[in-house]
Amino acid sequence: MFSLKEVQDNYLRLPCLPAIPENTFTADFKVRVICKQFIFFLIGMLIAGKPFAQSSKSNPQGEFIPVVGIIKNISDAALLDIVQRQTFRYFWHFSHPVSGMARERDNTVRAESYWDYINEANDVPNLSKGTFGPEACAVGGTGMGIMGTVVAVERKWISRDAALKRLIKIVDFLVKADCYHGIYPHFLNGATGKTIPFDRIDDGADIVETSYLMMGLLTAKAYFNGETIQERYFRKRVDQMWAAADWNWHTKGEDKNLYWHWSVNNDFNMNFPVLGYSEALITYIISASSPNHGISKAVYENGWVGSKDWKNGKKYYGYKLPLDGYDKGGPLFFEQYTYLGINPFGLKDDHGIDYGEQTTNHTLINRAYCIENPKGYKGYGENCWGLTAGDSFKGYVAHCPSDDRGVIQPTAALSSFPYTPKYSMQALKHFYYDLGPKLWGPYGFADGFSEQHNWFAKTHLAIDQGPIVVMIENYRTGLLWKLFMGIPDIKNGLAKLGFKSERP
Repeated sequence: MFSLKEVQDNYLRLPCLPAIPENTFTADFKVRVICKQFIFFLIGMLIAGKPFAQSSKSNPQGEFIPVVGIIKNISDAALLDIVQRQTFRYFWHFSHPVSGMARERDNTVRAESYWDYINEANDVPNLSKGTFGPEACAVGGTGMGIMGTVVAVERKWISRDAALKRLIKIVDFLVKADCYHGIYPHFLNGATGKTIPFDRIDDGADIVETSYLMMGLLTAKAYFNGETIQERYFRKRVDQMWAAADWNWHTKGEDKNLYWHWSVNNDFNMNFPVLGYSEALITYIISASSPNHGISKAVYENGWVGSKDWKNGKKYYGYKLPLDGYDKGGPLFFEQYTYLGINPFGLKDDHGIDYGEQTTNHTLINRAYCIENPKGYKGYGENCWGLTAGDSFKGYVAHCPSDDRGVIQPTAALSSFPYTPKYSMQALKHFYYDLGPKLWGPYGFADGFSEQHNWFAKTHLAIDQGPIVVMIENYRTGLLWKLFMGIPDIKNGLAKLGFKSERP
């Protein structure tokens, strides 16, 4: 009889079969998961000596990315290759089949409002009958996945033609999907294009999520700059969305703030201004960069820079934190989402802020806090650090030093490679080699874990997987930074807001 490893390995080499969940390959794998027909087919092929390796004939569009397990005695470069590639599978093999968009998560949570699930973290009762599951696609996460698609083509995990086919599917869906003055909601139904409300009054435009989407689309437009009909068509669609997005609408016609939400049903009733310092710097940059609906510098100065929590200036563990009102800094995604496209190194503004210092020191402070481990959580240390937003052992939490619950998100350290390459590599090796049997799966690392609570997530989230692929690539080659920072509109927007970059 064939061993479990033979069955597992050969299953994963078949491009005709779907990716399977990480907990599938267990001791009773063959009985529980693989249908009898497949077992007979596999045995017949093995007996016949037929190879299972991927071929151009069986996979003419270069669309299948095989799964790998934990491989020892490999170089650091090879390990980075594996982590980037397998994490990208979340966007490539788990995308919505109709829209091609990134699904918010690969599990289903019970919630009428998404806050029902989030607030489980604070012991708020949740008996919801509604769900957020495979139909819920993340607008911002899709933008991150699009940036990952650029990486996938550049590293030849997928073909250029296959990538364009997927990207065209996404933009053709988006041009018909719900949007509000050209701004998309947080969640779209991946089959219908209809808005999935985040909350009862958060049922319309989300300017922050749309800025992540547009960052991805503009980056891909810059990369797919050829003269084939597919590339020209894709660029046309991106231009249409870029021209239509009315960022100025979210100022309420004033120079005071950008507002996060707007709704046909509820107008600006959410009344949630986009304030600094947070993950939303890119929203102001994108909004200022729009050639048709660009915001003024006054909106940026009054709304972002004028926020009481924009500046910090204190030292923690010997590192100065220029921005961010949180004590010891907020969640690390503050230093990752904007900087998927914006290169912080050599970037300064007319207030004297050095963004290379900001991003690096925030990361070093976060790590130093985990090493100090003032709450004594099991597992924290030099090789196990990284507090950011993600799934927790209950609900969803924006973990940071001021809200530390003993949960580490792998994306925090891994998406910090440009800032702390030595320390991020130490964390990566710990996650992969030491904790890999509990964390590593077909879509890369699970979203979070807590050794204190003996909890290891089985979930993956688009907004956590996407930065891993992109930020590791920015560390290795600067690819996404070069593309996005080279866009004339983005250069104009940065200059308008008082930013100067010393990098070409």
